[in-house]
Amino acid sequence: MFSHECSFLVFLLPFFLSLPLFFFTFFFFFFSLVSKLTSLGQLEMTWRSRVHFHPLLVRVLYKSRLRYYGKPEKKLDMPYQAYFEVADSSGMMSMVLWNSLCPEWYNSMKVGTVLLLEQYAIKTSYPFKTQPTPGDSQMKRFATIEISLNVRDPPTKISIIPEDMVKPEWGLPEVKYRFITRSELDNLPNNHSCDVIGLVTFVGRAERARKREHGEDFWLYRWAHAIDGTSDQPFILELFATSQPDVFEHIHPMTYLVCTQMRVVRDLTENPSSTIYLTTSNESQIFITGWHKGQPYTKDTKVKNFIQWTKTQSEADQMKKTVIGGYYPFPRPPNNFLKYCKNNKVESVLKAIGEMEKEIEDLHYREHKRIAVQGIISAIRYISSSNALYIILDVSIVAPEKPLGSFHYPTLSREGMSDIPETEETGRTRDSWQSDLWAQVKDKLMKYLHHSTIFPESIPRKFDYVHKDLLMQQYNLYAAVHQPKETRTDKNINEFKSASGLGYYEVTVLGINHDVAIDVAFLPLFCPEDPHLFQLEDIQHDTLLSRMSCISGCQQKATSNGRRHDMFPLSSETDEIVKAAMDLDGKHVVCILDICHLGDDKVEVFLSKIYKTVEPGVLESV
Repeated sequence: MFSHECSFLVFLLPFFLSLPLFFFTFFFFFFSLVSKLTSLGQLEMTWRSRVHFHPLLVRVLYKSRLRYYGKPEKKLDMPYQAYFEVADSSGMMSMVLWNSLCPEWYNSMKVGTVLLLEQYAIKTSYPFKTQPTPGDSQMKRFATIEISLNVRDPPTKISIIPEDMVKPEWGLPEVKYRFITRSELDNLPNNHSCDVIGLVTFVGRAERARKREHGEDFWLYRWAHAIDGTSDQPFILELFATSQPDVFEHIHPMTYLVCTQMRVVRDLTENPSSTIYLTTSNESQIFITGWHKGQPYTKDTKVKNFIQWTKTQSEADQMKKTVIGGYYPFPRPPNNFLKYCKNNKVESVLKAIGEMEKEIEDLHYREHKRIAVQGIISAIRYISSSNALYIILDVSIVAPEKPLGSFHYPTLSREGMSDIPETEETGRTRDSWQSDLWAQVKDKLMKYLHHSTIFPESIPRKFDYVHKDLLMQQYNLYAAVHQPKETRTDKNINEFKSASGLGYYEVTVLGINHDVAIDVAFLPLFCPEDPHLFQLEDIQHDTLLSRMSCISGCQQKATSNGRRHDMFPLSSETDEIVKAAMDLDGKHVVCILDICHLGDDKVEVFLSKIYKTVEPGVLESV
């Protein structure tokens, strides 16, 4: 190596002489160190017999998210930590950046950066850290020790070597990736590591989930869809915040999205095509349009193929399919309730309806939670997007021998008063169709919770480039200290076209002791421009909810074709809803509810799944 470096110094001598004294001193010092370098392989063999180590020249291959490990009882100024995987010609090793070095160096140490390290420490590896999957499967991993960089004991010296000064003779490996296409995804096993690139067609709102059930720490995440032209199905991506807030907060439709070190999540016992998605790992990096320049992945063949595909696409056609924000019920609960219990520790989430009030009060801002409650489906109402109430059915007010064809669908005013009087024959009230049981107990309830309101933040919207800043602001988190941005528009969020159905359902669930009840919402999601966005087949085993989704989808298709529907249509599909609801009359079911705190006093409560008892102790989807 020394002879190579000497020849290189001679070659660059005219360049050095033209530099200011400071730069000349730096380069002379740097190249004098090159002859004294050690390697990662040598470190592994000799680290126990040494106190001081020769300099290291390595390239960053992988980078973890920044971790905060502070605790109230431990008074540390900057309790931060970040893992990197670095490599030279001998192999790959973990490197840990500690404490005050994190804010100083974390953002500068990008994937692909070449580092000269001096006065570092070597320690035994932490055994429980996550491991990225190398793009080069032949690369040797030194897993017993790790490089420790700190401000003392000893004080580490870090230098970043410009890429145009890196010599091939140094043998530093290039960053390699494992890009896949969407057509390849269905054949990959669970937990497989991969990289993806795609055109964003949907990005959901930012939400939070607790790291531990009763803890105060949260994971921040959002869902996104991206297409790459190799399949009619999109990549479904669960994107957790990756210490890249400028990227995470600016993901929007029509941007080119790159996600590295993603993990496949699939359940082979369910429908594989509808349950497979990708989730970020601790080493994932996310990039969008404006951040791609200079990234190592731009050399990858599949990335180049994707760029060629985008040049064949019509921007106007793709824009029609784009959606932003709103409620996104994915992944759907499994079809088997016992599997739901296993996946979600049901002993901690199965609640009585009376406990829902406390659950809602305990929610933090933008916290999303999935809860199971036991009860009886007692009434269902359709509510149009214009806020007028359409009464669609009563689950058991008509005796079995009476014809369903005699049902009426009266239009109500905004005050909920019908111009058609209540009739003794049907037992219809002025504002709902109801079961016999509900008619008997609704005025005797100890507690009646009303959580069927749909808020603007609940509605997925069609994306609009002109007002993208307003839309992204609407579906991101508010800052800890509210500092409203000046948006050059007076457009209200309600003015953006909804991407879902024309209305929603209000479902009343009665407690099994008939003393409490709750109104919740069911929002059918259907996008006629992109039928793969909200997949109806995800609830095909849930008869009642699938019927309500299908009829809403048919209605929106008709409306998108120019036919106006001021009334909910009378059809065979409506009869199917009636039949499905009557099949549940009086039966104990478990309802899976998605709840999310939207800020201020707004909490949405959506019905996501219904399980019914088919034999003692066994529940399956209805």
